[in-house]
Amino acid sequence: MKSLKYSVLFLMACTLCVSCDESKFLEEKPLDFYSPENSMETSAHFQASINYLYNRTRHLQWGTNTEARFAFRYATDFAFNATDYYKPAKLNDYTNVMVPTYSVPLEIWKTCYTIVSNANVILNRLNQAASVTDSDKEAFRGETLFFRSYAYKILANLYGGVPLVLEEVETPRRDYVRATREEVYDQIRKDLEEAETLLDDIDKVKDGKISKQMVEHLLAEVYISLGQYDQAISAASRVIEYPAMGLMTSRFGSRKDEEGDVYWDLFRLNNQNRSSGNTESLWVIQYDYQNPASGTEYNMPWVVLPFYQNIQITEKDGTGKDITTNAFLGVTDGKGGRGVAWMQPTDFFFGDLWKGSENDIRNSSYNIMRDVRIDNPASPAFGKWLVKDGYSKQVDPIRQWFPFLTKVARMNNFPEDLYQRNSNGEPLMTAFGEHLLINNANSSYKDEYMYRLAETYLLRAEAYVGKGDKEKAATDINVIRARANAEPAKASEMDIDYILDERLRELYVEEMRMVTLCRMGKLVDRNRKYNPKSGPSISDYHNLWPIPFSEIERNIFAEIKQNPGY
Repeated sequence: MKSLKYSVLFLMACTLCVSCDESKFLEEKPLDFYSPENSMETSAHFQASINYLYNRTRHLQWGTNTEARFAFRYATDFAFNATDYYKPAKLNDYTNVMVPTYSVPLEIWKTCYTIVSNANVILNRLNQAASVTDSDKEAFRGETLFFRSYAYKILANLYGGVPLVLEEVETPRRDYVRATREEVYDQIRKDLEEAETLLDDIDKVKDGKISKQMVEHLLAEVYISLGQYDQAISAASRVIEYPAMGLMTSRFGSRKDEEGDVYWDLFRLNNQNRSSGNTESLWVIQYDYQNPASGTEYNMPWVVLPFYQNIQITEKDGTGKDITTNAFLGVTDGKGGRGVAWMQPTDFFFGDLWKGSENDIRNSSYNIMRDVRIDNPASPAFGKWLVKDGYSKQVDPIRQWFPFLTKVARMNNFPEDLYQRNSNGEPLMTAFGEHLLINNANSSYKDEYMYRLAETYLLRAEAYVGKGDKEKAATDINVIRARANAEPAKASEMDIDYILDERLRELYVEEMRMVTLCRMGKLVDRNRKYNPKSGPSISDYHNLWPIPFSEIERNIFAEIKQNPGY
């Protein structure tokens, strides 16, 4: 009994001794769940983590809530909210909607900081990954620095100075402070200058993967934001002069033998990537139809095409009786799929922007389709033109009718499983050769550009304007205009507004117009000049977005100051 008694006492003493080291005793070891400690050890682990950065970038463009992802493009000189019928709503009413509690600034803020946070985890853990080769570490670090820079660029352009977080946050923090906008841009510069030394050239990486030339493109923009125009010119020139890069100037790709032009070719299915021969492509978001891994779809056709399928027109029949029918049989591939006109381009975009550019192929009937034939055989107007023959005057001009921007959709080339079919399984078609589609065929179902070389020329032209060299700015602009068969621009025309006009002609829908205008401090001015809906309600302070109120409220141990005016 005595020996048993002493044994129990000895075991109790040992237990007490061990329990004295509380930090070790309480340390959580992830044995049956994933954490950074056990899921970021091998190259495969890090590649999966970087894939998530690609995913979040796609989410920023395509997957955020409806208003957030469209706010990158509407309430600008390009477009307005077309669902506003009775009184100003959404960003047609900047004063009452663009406030610190609005969901859009919060959604974009959170998504960008998700990219930053995950990038910081990767950068921190990469230093500790003994089993990852040096070459893999360099590539992973370069990609991660690019994504962190991209997220911070959007934050700085939209909000000005923001909290600058460069380390992995392992415990909750509520003591953030804002860096200045220039400090944020300067950190982006440092990250990109390092990334440029780590990444392969664009012709040595897979389609869609971050390359040295993508870094240099973004670097050119950031140098401009810092007022470092010579450096911006040099960075853009490294992209433009790289032997594997070049504007597409002749017909190419999957539909080059059809009627169209080279600008139209740029946006056809399978023509976006370098593997298709497209040397203008810089950064393309990859999309695989019906692949669950890329299930988030670019539904810009739904957003920016008219609600044409509901158009009704009245025409007299052979007896002189008025007959009212639908103008169209339904949603068709020849009209880009299902549109609901959530936003409508401004009259400035459809009209004055193209004055003096009558031969510009970017405004050709292939790219901006300004008339369509009435295809409902039950209508007395069957076969006539909606605009030319005057029927568009009967139609709501806000939601139901305005020109089609064909670059957003797979025109006459939708996936076959979206076709309507008869009882024999045969596709239903209009008399004019267009396939009738099921009613939810509302996405592009193709890869989409983030950067094209044409924009690099525009950035270099902007840097030349900033430097005061209008001749060289005009030279760069005219490279793009020559491809578009547009009349050459004059050096005397070169200023920031001309650059913005040319960006709109070349990059309409593609570019995040809101981000560009906020970067330049031109959002307010361009809205007032060209947007009849949002222009009247915008105020000078709207050149920056508000810091989300919830971010200020939870930051209890330091102050995140709100932008002026909010």
